Amino acid sequence: MKVFSINGPIVKVDEPDKVFMYEMIKVGKNKLIGEVISISPDTATIQVYEDTSGMKPGEECYPSGMPLCAELGPGLIQNMFDGILRPLVGLHKATGSFIGRGAEVFSLDREKLWNVKMLIGKDQKEVTAGSRIAEIEETDLIKHYVLVPPGVKGKIVELSPDGLYKIEQTIMKVDDNGQVHEVKLFQRSPVRKPRPVKKRFSPLEPLVTGQRVIDAFFPIAKGGAAAIPGGFGTGKTMTQHQLAKWCEADLIVYIGCGERGNEMTEVLEDFPKLIDPKTNKPLMARTILIANTSNMPVAAREASIYTGITVAEYFRDMGYSVALMADSSSRWAEALRELSGRLEQMPAEEGYPAYLGTKLGEFYERAGTVETLDGNKGSITVIAAVSPPGGDFSEPVTQQTKRFIRCFWGLDKNLAAARHYPAINWLESYSEYFDDLGKWFNENAGPNWRKLVIESMTILQEEEELQQIVKLVGEDVLADHQKLILRVAKYLKTGFLQQAAFDKVDTYCALPKQYRLLSLYMDYYKMAKELLSKGAHISNLDEMKSTEGLAKLKFTIKNGEESQFDGILDGIKKDFAQLSAKFQ
Repeated sequence: MKVFSINGPIVKVDEPDKVFMYEMIKVGKNKLIGEVISISPDTATIQVYEDTSGMKPGEECYPSGMPLCAELGPGLIQNMFDGILRPLVGLHKATGSFIGRGAEVFSLDREKLWNVKMLIGKDQKEVTAGSRIAEIEETDLIKHYVLVPPGVKGKIVELSPDGLYKIEQTIMKVDDNGQVHEVKLFQRSPVRKPRPVKKRFSPLEPLVTGQRVIDAFFPIAKGGAAAIPGGFGTGKTMTQHQLAKWCEADLIVYIGCGERGNEMTEVLEDFPKLIDPKTNKPLMARTILIANTSNMPVAAREASIYTGITVAEYFRDMGYSVALMADSSSRWAEALRELSGRLEQMPAEEGYPAYLGTKLGEFYERAGTVETLDGNKGSITVIAAVSPPGGDFSEPVTQQTKRFIRCFWGLDKNLAAARHYPAINWLESYSEYFDDLGKWFNENAGPNWRKLVIESMTILQEEEELQQIVKLVGEDVLADHQKLILRVAKYLKTGFLQQAAFDKVDTYCALPKQYRLLSLYMDYYKMAKELLSKGAHISNLDEMKSTEGLAKLKFTIKNGEESQFDGILDGIKKDFAQLSAKFQ
């Protein structure tokens, strides 16, 4: 097979009968990694995941006989990879600070010895796909289970004992009707094909994040999908960092897809230094980073999102809850647009290909809570940032994304400019999981949780309408009960919705604290409303000393010290009782 046409990352070769769709292929004298994406009677079209500068027509191509696959096994966690799962540390050793073309580096270390403990004994006669056969203490936080690969089942004909093994060593042989399969510590999985599961469940348990605006107002379920759209500087990456650090997921897969190099450098430098707040162990002990910066080839950017979710599916199949952060899906869509243009395909809205929605759907549909092949329960929660140009949520990527997600955290540039973080606009955002998760929150966070949140949201909506009047004629024309709404809304915005990521107390807010804080504000509102109905003036509320510092309770009361709210509430009730006595 020889190259006869080169158009950036798109290369056309002859003899198409020698390859199949989505086959991995080495292209040219430098043996660049590519993937077959189109076949016609005369030509095969390949997208190359590396820079094609200097390539000439007539250069040879070498089919691999297998699709683009991810190597899945021990050694993934605590590692950093490029878009096609080549380890950055290995690439640096092989080619220097700049990734060389045609560099062949295995995803997993072939020389490292792993301490393997077998989970099945010699008395077990058969295994099925997905069965756990061994375990490895990969990190202090994650126990790595060696699984029988999908499609493999049968009688055990050979079983190795506990001991130290390299990942390419065979630890078990399985006879499936005469065909003998060798099971090793790792397996290869096609990145564009979802890994099989036994059953999918409706998501009924939340992914608790410790971020009040998300957990209370716009919760996401384990196995759900969410988008964080926002313009430049609104805090998409920072919000994802907070979620990665605090969400109740066993494992984090972070995909930097087409982001600026300096931003990804910050991630690569900071994540290894972060301490997991729950275990006081390094956060990297449960994190996998995939970095594909904006100056890397666009074809690899397009593949990175599939690589990442295939890795997530592998750990989901072990029974873990995985959170996948993609930053950002807009850059991935731009890669699709560039490749589509070079393929001379008919453009749709704003130049994006007509199949943009299909591709987004294929990605988001791989999220979910499932029963794995061996009967365990695992989940993948997808949280993707969207970077609409100019913060315009009507552009195609945002609109197509909304078709496949049930949780929309819209970031507001005005909130960001006012230093209100997370800058999630409570009027534009929504969560369709709210009703599904209401029962869980009522049982595990506090009684009437759902009712409290609805009442709070009603006040915020009324405050937004009143602000339009205030802007026109001022606050003095408002009735006292309307001024009360403005006051309580301010407490909700500054004391509840706004959260300081760099404050040791406020960076994470446990559900019991969220419940008590929200309850306190709503109790204050109800008592104040009753007082005003007896003839009191809004200025009378300023006489209450117990409400001083009400908006700062998020900083002063730590998680686990919720009993302090009782004393504050008693003080407020006492002050209201004294005021109420004046207006009997």
